Amino acid sequence: MMGPVGQEKAANDPTTVVHRGPSFLSIPSGVRRYGLAIGSVAIALGLALALSRYGIEEIEFPIFLIAVAVTVWYTGVGPAVVAIALASLAFNYYFTKPYHSFYVTREDVPYYAVFILFALLITWFSAVRRRVERNLVQSRDELRREVAIRTQQANLLNLTHDTIFVRDMEDTIIYWNRGAQEMYGWSSEEAVGKRSHDLLKTIFQTSADDPLTDRAATVRAKLLQMGRWDGELRHTKADGSAVAVSSRWSLQRDDRGNPIAILETNNDITERKRREDEIRGLNQQLARRSSELEGTNKELEAFAYSISHDLRAPLRHMVGYTELLQRHAYSTIDDKGRRYMLMILESAKRMGTLIDDLLAFSRLGRTETRETFVSLEQLIKEVQDEVLHETDGRNLTWKIGPLPDLYADRSMLKLAFVNLISNAVKFTRSRPAPEIEVGYSDGRNEGIVVFVRDNGVGFDMKYVNKLFGVFQRLHRAEEFEGTGIGLATVQRIVHRHGGRVWAEGEVGAGATFYVSLPKQ
Repeated sequence: MMGPVGQEKAANDPTTVVHRGPSFLSIPSGVRRYGLAIGSVAIALGLALALSRYGIEEIEFPIFLIAVAVTVWYTGVGPAVVAIALASLAFNYYFTKPYHSFYVTREDVPYYAVFILFALLITWFSAVRRRVERNLVQSRDELRREVAIRTQQANLLNLTHDTIFVRDMEDTIIYWNRGAQEMYGWSSEEAVGKRSHDLLKTIFQTSADDPLTDRAATVRAKLLQMGRWDGELRHTKADGSAVAVSSRWSLQRDDRGNPIAILETNNDITERKRREDEIRGLNQQLARRSSELEGTNKELEAFAYSISHDLRAPLRHMVGYTELLQRHAYSTIDDKGRRYMLMILESAKRMGTLIDDLLAFSRLGRTETRETFVSLEQLIKEVQDEVLHETDGRNLTWKIGPLPDLYADRSMLKLAFVNLISNAVKFTRSRPAPEIEVGYSDGRNEGIVVFVRDNGVGFDMKYVNKLFGVFQRLHRAEEFEGTGIGLATVQRIVHRHGGRVWAEGEVGAGATFYVSLPKQ
């Protein structure tokens, strides 16, 4: 035998097989159902016989009907028919004359017909009610599943930070998620049941082509046609502040295709729209200033051209009359007077050079660039030939590396390198072994970078910002001649080609000028 402890171990041990007697649930379903029909009739018969023994008669009819009703309620129509048949036989055998006989007289036929009719009516009613209840239970289970699914979906929608709400076809809000509450300030209880456009004071964008168009009606028509719509709206929050949103609408239809609801998701783009408006305003301001600057530059160039051109006539008179004075009065004046006339002539000629350079610089702003295929090697050779007279027979060493071909305005580019190489020749004049190097490198982001390097006097880097200004000079005129327009001309030419120019130098150690030109 197994004691209490052993029984407990056996119950907890899944490998232990406990043998028990047969249970009611282990009996097949059909046997249970028809057994219940037989049992209920047997109980009804026993109860009727007991009551008749105590003198209570004519109650058998309802007792057997109750047995039939119980059978059909718990087991269905089939066992109920068996119960009706057994009840009819029992009633005939025990409670109709002649007793203990299945003989049926003609007078008993209506009585049996009524009994069977009532029994069938109860069976039918119970079966219908059972079926209705079964359908109700099924509908309730489906409803519970649907509610569970919808609840889960609502919980998932509440997890997102996006604004999501649902409204019916009358624009009445029927769902309002947590994201909508966070952005607009109304709780779900406050928002549900309100018309969305009234609550949020929706403002639709009007059409640029037709500002009088009813934008709301246009959007609704597109939604019904396409099943979706997206665009930008203006809403008002609970605190009265305005918010710009990127809105997306999706139309929900029923099984027959009729529209029943609209799902709307909104994202706050107020800050983005503010930045866009600022950028748009800045662009307009920049365009206006650029236009003003362009007009000012044209006026300045026209003014410079006009002044330079008008200065030529009196300057020619100064030079001409000074030369006449020098020719006719040379013998009558002393050495100091002759020196004064010589200074006038030199200054006038220098002024003429300045005017010529200024006119050339002014013309660059009005001249259209004509880009062609340019061999930079050939162009540098031509520049070398032009500046050869400036070397004064010095033992100048040239280092010309391989140079690329590119697209540029050849005449402008030649003028730029004439200025750069002339400067290199000029500022190496005091060197016993002057060197000038021209080469290039692929600057990738900078494009093609061409450099002109010399070992001349150089310059102090703290003045590098003055190099490319008009009339800016870092050396005295007595040391090195020049007008101070050459490097400004180089910069303007390079800018006209979409590039840039810069310089590096050191006092007494030479200078390097870089010209970057975009790749074509």
